Parts: sequence; structure tokens; C-alpha cells
Amino acid sequence: MGVAATANEGNAHIHIPHKEGFLTKYVFSQDHKMISKQFLVTGLVMALVGMGMSTLFRLQLGWQGESFAILKWILGDVWAPDGILSPDKYLALVTMHGTIMVFFVLTGGLSGTFANLLIPLQIGARDMASGFMNMLSYWFFFLASVIMIASIFVEGGPASAGWTIYPPLSAIPETIPGSGTGMTLWLVSMTIFIASSLIGGLNYIVTIINLRTKGMKMTRMPLTIWAILVTAILGVLSFPVLLAAALLLVFDRSFGTSFYLSDIMVQGQLLDVSGGSPVLFQHLFWFLGHPEVYIVLLPALGISSEVIATNSRKPIFGYRAMIVSILAIGFLSFIVWGHHMFITGMNPFLGAVFTFTTLLIAIPSAVKAFNYLTTLYKGRIIFTPAMLFAIGTVSTFVTGGVTGIILADSALDINLHDTYFVVAHFHIVMGMSAVLAMFAGIYHWFPKMYCKMMNNKLGYVHFWLTFISAFGVFLPQHFIGLAGIPRRYYENTAFPMFDDMLELNQLVTWFAILGAVAQLLFVFNFLFSIFKGQRAPQNPWKSNTLEWTTPVEHIHGNWHGALPTVHRWPYDYSKPGADEDFIPQTVPLAEGEVDEGAGYGH
Repeated sequence: MGVAATANEGNAHIHIPHKEGFLTKYVFSQDHKMISKQFLVTGLVMALVGMGMSTLFRLQLGWQGESFAILKWILGDVWAPDGILSPDKYLALVTMHGTIMVFFVLTGGLSGTFANLLIPLQIGARDMASGFMNMLSYWFFFLASVIMIASIFVEGGPASAGWTIYPPLSAIPETIPGSGTGMTLWLVSMTIFIASSLIGGLNYIVTIINLRTKGMKMTRMPLTIWAILVTAILGVLSFPVLLAAALLLVFDRSFGTSFYLSDIMVQGQLLDVSGGSPVLFQHLFWFLGHPEVYIVLLPALGISSEVIATNSRKPIFGYRAMIVSILAIGFLSFIVWGHHMFITGMNPFLGAVFTFTTLLIAIPSAVKAFNYLTTLYKGRIIFTPAMLFAIGTVSTFVTGGVTGIILADSALDINLHDTYFVVAHFHIVMGMSAVLAMFAGIYHWFPKMYCKMMNNKLGYVHFWLTFISAFGVFLPQHFIGLAGIPRRYYENTAFPMFDDMLELNQLVTWFAILGAVAQLLFVFNFLFSIFKGQRAPQNPWKSNTLEWTTPVEHIHGNWHGALPTVHRWPYDYSKPGADEDFIPQTVPLAEGEVDEGAGYGH
């Protein structure tokens, strides 16, 4: 409490605590830097699990009905009799892959890691507003992860209704094997995950608003902090809606209610349920589901802003426009959820409204993309692995955004809905953009997290293999979707018109395997660098933000002695008349010098 209580006092000195034991330092730590590493490692483990699942079910999609010894070796006879993945377990793998990647990797892993690491360091605070709540947020996340993984091993298997868990499959335990105990554990896990997100989000908001150091005005905050702040607000406002949807689903499953059920027959018997509507669940789910896209994307874009400005050796172009676009994206993300529901039979006028708001959100997104390109233009670019991944993030964000405009049009979406075109779109715009940005953040802030440098050569190989394999997987899926192949189908051999797509599906699978191998290279680099990597200097990238003014060795409270005082915005790179091409935020303004962040001429 002593550290947090003095976090916003500019002249406060660190209270040196008693010697910490192993449990209090590494397990039940309240230090934001350790908690960020806990989120990162847990997120990476979940990412490997989710990636492994996708690789396994891609074998079935590439060579439909063929036997693979590796499937039998990994999954056993129940899941893959004779080495052929069973249809119900295929659905289980698809469901768990989506759930793990969206929530436990791209939401918890990405935001949990970089919000915890960067908020106190970049705003000049000793720690989070509440170290205990911060610790609780991680352990709820960890518990939710364990329960989600445990659901794979229960009788009947894990949830199998898709990661969106639409009723009636998810609401009636008798429908499919995965709708029994596995579905119940899915709901328990997600409830705990939501609690973790809410606790963490409230902590992030309070810390950013209340604990900024002297001189750290809102218009002097790095864009990473702006992105994390808006992300936390989105989570606090939207995740309770998913919790409500899940709670009503529990009532339908266990207590005989019919919020989502009506006039349904199971195994030849008419269930005693009426008056409900599965479309209600879709409204509740997607009211979270679309802000969720930007809960994933905004931190990714914030990380890219920092990395691109630093390695372009240029000020970020349009700092204030970038802030406005982050706020606009946050607001508009709440009024576009209906574009996921164009084929539910909604009123055409309502569909037109959602088409308009969805196209509208492309404007602030385009502002960010053009600002990145203008920042790169004529910059003295340093191609670090982090920079390559950040540029890759912009590439996938633009590429996926273009297909988003197509799906925003209800007339086109009705034809493409639930085909592989949709799979390709959201994997590129949300999945790959967030994954590439997460890698950019790891490579960029690894020296701050572990006091070591990652191997650059391995980083370059990792980037190119990942980037090429990502487009190798998802670019052909656009054409598979345009051909009309539905997503989530176990096999398409019953439809002769899809036979020409089999070779393309095999190509996609080969690229998926290549991408999985590339991530093993990253894991080796990550672990090797922690223990054997070159010792990091204090400011290896010559960056302006406050985290690089802290000592290399981690100390409780981040800074020795008084907290730093901020005098300028964080993007004073290559400023005319300056002795060096970077000016840290702690350097006072020279006589007559303008602070670009605080306002021109201010």
C-alpha cells in the first residue's frame, strides 16, 4: 500500500519493503512488472494450445477423411479413431480454438501483459492503483484458463457449439456431446474470465486518470496509454452484457426457463419450452462481440504507434487525430453489432442502419492507417524485428479492413455469411493484426521485462515465416469463401461443386503447419534470451517514453528517489536544432520551444 499510495507524489521516495519470499515475488506478486510477465507467459501457453488445435483440424480440412498417425498419437482413439478426427471432436477443436484465441490470448494475454507493464511505467507511477486487485485479476485469468483447458478432458468433450455458443446447441445438454459438462465448464470459465477483465479494467482506468506523474497531461500520454484506456472502458461497459447472456443461458440449461428456446424437438420429442428466441442471445453476445474486436485491436494499434514512431525516428503524424480516432472507434464499436446478424431476418431498415454505422467506423480506422503511412514516409527507418511486426500489423489491418467494407454491405454479406470469406476477414483484421502487434510489443519491451535482448536474426526469420504463412493461410480462404464453401463443415466431399477447392485447402493447411513451426522458433528465442541473452542497456531503442528512464534492474516502485517530471510529449524525434534525434519526456523545454503534445504555442 505504501508504494501505491505515493505513486502520484512527484517527490516521493521508495519505501523499501522487507525481503520478499519466492511466493510473494514470483507467484502472488503485487508488482505490476511481474504480473505483466505472468499474463504474458500464460497467454503464450494458451496461444500454443490454440495454435495446436487449429493445426490438427486443418489436417482434416486439407485431406478430408484420411488417416493421420499424429492425430491418433495426440488425440487418442476416442477423438481420432483409426487416425481420423471424428466429426463431433472436430467441432470441439474449432470451438475451443476460437474461444482460447479470442479471449485468453488476444484479450487477456495482450491487454493483460502490456497494460500491466506500460501503464505505471509510461505515466510515471510507482505501481497500479491497487496491487491486490491487480494480482486478483491475474489469478482469476489463470483460474479461468485452467478450467477452460480442463473442459477438454471431461466426458463428452468440451463445448462444441462454436466459440459464439449459439443456442439451441449450447442451451440443451442433450443435443450434442459437447453441450453437457464441457459447456457448463465453458460458462464457468468465461464467468471467471469476465470478473478478471472487469477488475483489471477498473484498475487500469483509475491508475491512468489518478496516478499520472507531475507534468503528464492527457495530451502528453503515449498513444499506447490512450489505446489501453479506451480498451479498458470498452471492456467495463460491454463484458457485463456477455455475463448476462451467459447467466440466462445457465437458467435455460439448468432451471427450465426459455429465454432462448421455443418449440424445439430433440430426438423426436417436443420440449416443453416456448416464448424464447435464440436471436436474443445473438443480440447480447454481439453487443460484447463487436466492442471485443476493438478490445483486441486498440492495444495492438497503440503498440504499433509507439514502435513505428520510435523506429521511424519521426514524430507520430497527427497525434491529436490519432487520439480522436481511438475515441471515435471506441464509441462507434457499440452501434455496429447488428452486422453480424444480417441473416437473422431483421427489418431491412434496421439492416441499413447497421450497414451505415459499420461503414462509418472505417473512417477513424482509415485515419489511423494513413497516419501510420505518413509517419513512415521519409523516415529514417530502423528495421528491428519489432518494427517489422508493427508494419505487418498495419498491413493486415488495412487488408482485413478492405474485406470488412464488403461484409458491411448487407446485400453482399447475406451471400458471404458463414463462408470462409468471413473466416479470412476476421482472422486477418483482428487475429493477425493483434498477434503481429503482440510480437512487436514483446520484441520491443523484452529488454524492459527481462533485462535481456532477444536475438535479432531469429526475430527476422520469425517475422517473415509468420507473415508469409499468415497470408498463405487466409488469402486463399477468401477465394474458398467466394466459391461458397461454408465454414465449420467437417468435410465438403458430399458437394461435387467444391471438389476444385480441395487442392487450395491443402495449400492452406501446409501454410498453417509452416506458421506453427515458426512459432516454435519464437518460443526458443524467447526462452533462450531470458537465460542466455545479451544484457540490455537502459534505453536500447533511444526512445522518449518514461519506461526507459527506469533502472535496468527491476525495483519495487520503478524509480529511485523522486518520480520523473514530464515536460513534453513522447514523440520528439529528429527535432530540428536538437543535439540528438530523440528527446526524452523528462528533458525541459528550451526557451521558445513548442510542446507539440500540450498544444501549439502553449
